[in-house]
Amino acid sequence: MLLNFVIVYIVLSIAVSLWAAKLVHNTRDFYTAGRSLPLAMVTAMMFAGWFGAETVMGIPATFMQDGLLGLLSDPLGAAACLILFGLFFAKRLYRMNLLTIGDFYRQRYSRGIEVLTGLAIALSYLGWVAAQITALGMLINLLTNQALSINDGIILASLIVVIYTVVGGLWSVAITTSIQIVITVISLSGIAWLLLDQVGGLTPLWQHALTKDAFKLPSEVSPLLALAMLTSFLTLAFGSIPQQDVFQRANAARNEQIAAWSAIGGGVLYLIFTSIPLIIAYSAHLIDPNLVERIMAVDGEALIPALIQQELPLFAQIVFYGALVGVILGTSASTLLAPSFMLSENVLRGLFPRPLSDKQMLLLTRSVIVSFAVFVCGYALEAREMDAGLHDMVEAAYKVTLVVAFVPLVAGLYWRKANNRGAWVSLLLGLTVWIGGEIGLSDSEVGAQWWGLIAAILGMLIGSLLPHRHDVNEPSIATRHY
Repeated sequence: MLLNFVIVYIVLSIAVSLWAAKLVHNTRDFYTAGRSLPLAMVTAMMFAGWFGAETVMGIPATFMQDGLLGLLSDPLGAAACLILFGLFFAKRLYRMNLLTIGDFYRQRYSRGIEVLTGLAIALSYLGWVAAQITALGMLINLLTNQALSINDGIILASLIVVIYTVVGGLWSVAITTSIQIVITVISLSGIAWLLLDQVGGLTPLWQHALTKDAFKLPSEVSPLLALAMLTSFLTLAFGSIPQQDVFQRANAARNEQIAAWSAIGGGVLYLIFTSIPLIIAYSAHLIDPNLVERIMAVDGEALIPALIQQELPLFAQIVFYGALVGVILGTSASTLLAPSFMLSENVLRGLFPRPLSDKQMLLLTRSVIVSFAVFVCGYALEAREMDAGLHDMVEAAYKVTLVVAFVPLVAGLYWRKANNRGAWVSLLLGLTVWIGGEIGLSDSEVGAQWWGLIAAILGMLIGSLLPHRHDVNEPSIATRHY
């Protein structure tokens, strides 16, 4: 019955996606939903874009293992990203009437910068989308009582997400996400209430966490540890700002005010409601400590599904799995669309000898969605072999955008002297230092992306300020003000 319900839920979601296809008349509809969405819908997309498998399964497992320090990147850094984007980036980018975030790099710098940042941003999505596909594969494995392996589930999940995504574009994501995120929040809140009722409320849970040192806060913070903590936070807080999925949701808003406030609201909601999966997972300590010990020794990300299957009635299980499948489908769709848009619009389009018609561009984008999904599936299968967790895949996804795309974006929007040469030096120096650090400083507490970020900042300053006669790609006065 549980499996049948999930199948029906997936079929209904695909049906909504097919219906949403009627609203797609051109590439702008497919990419931006016609820039016509209201505040509630855009806020729901912002919130739901982060509230995926990593939030429900990955973050609780990381907290159980590492305490509060494990939450610096996600949810703290992730929520900060949306709030910062709303405060400092959304309005300026919205006014430029761009189709993708990659268009900014072409208009402000050059075609070369557009292609390289486009490739880097698209590459960063492999880990994020793979985390969603992996989680859905794990659920398929669980719901079929291991009749399908996790790898089989990942392959099937990839197929489902492609069908769900390729038809309706951002319209599909907007409509289904707005419905799914409400169902998800209500469902998880109800499940948390049922489990808290078993343990006697939040007070016993809090006392147990304090007694057992669940937060695992260090007694002393050395300068090196502080830098490592800052790096972990900034990887998502800064590294996910120049991302197409965040931009495309804001860009779908009816006006710039909605674009800004929806990002801020989405970040605040994400920070608040991330506590629900943490409460659900930690309640297992009081309900069944043996279950916690057994699951955490094998795969901590399976703790919440195992707890719900063991402790709650069938109806609650149906509600949970329906909600979880919903958020995974919504997050997978939006994060699969984003890199596909970038590759189609900012990398591949310029390779054709003749301009593509709108119909041809739509066909190209949908073909890229399918192709990228194949790469994601392969990456997810490989990550399983390497025993990479959902949290690890997500955090790794934003290192490349932090060192490649973040500094040129900030400088391009806020520094008049930033120019094409500065962008090239920033990009190449940041990338080189980061890759070198990943190879040579693999045992360091501080992530190599920190040194890559510093190098990118220096590269932008040096490259832009060095005397030069004339930079042909330097933006005109008209394009410097947003």
